[in-house]
Amino acid sequence: MHMKLKKNIAISETGYIFNPSTGESFTLNQIGLEIINMAKENKSDDDIKKYLVQKYDTDETSLERYYLDFIEMLKQYQLLENGD
Repeated sequence: MHMKLKKNIAISETGYIFNPSTGESFTLNQIGLEIINMAKENKSDDDIKKYLVQKYDTDETSLERYYLDFIEMLKQYQLLENGD
């Protein structure tokens, strides 16, 4: 599975996100920004999760819970393409 951000979403290098469709803006933490940047590079969910488990020396169960919560938040704020 690939997470796909909407094309009109603006993301700064510091993690500031602006959604012109809704006028809403958000700030990501460092991990959220890394996930978004890897998604923009068309990395698969599995590749992203493997990278995060290694970089942050965490277990897959804890990461999976955080990752799924993050994806749901992106969907809730209408930042992902439909169907993802």
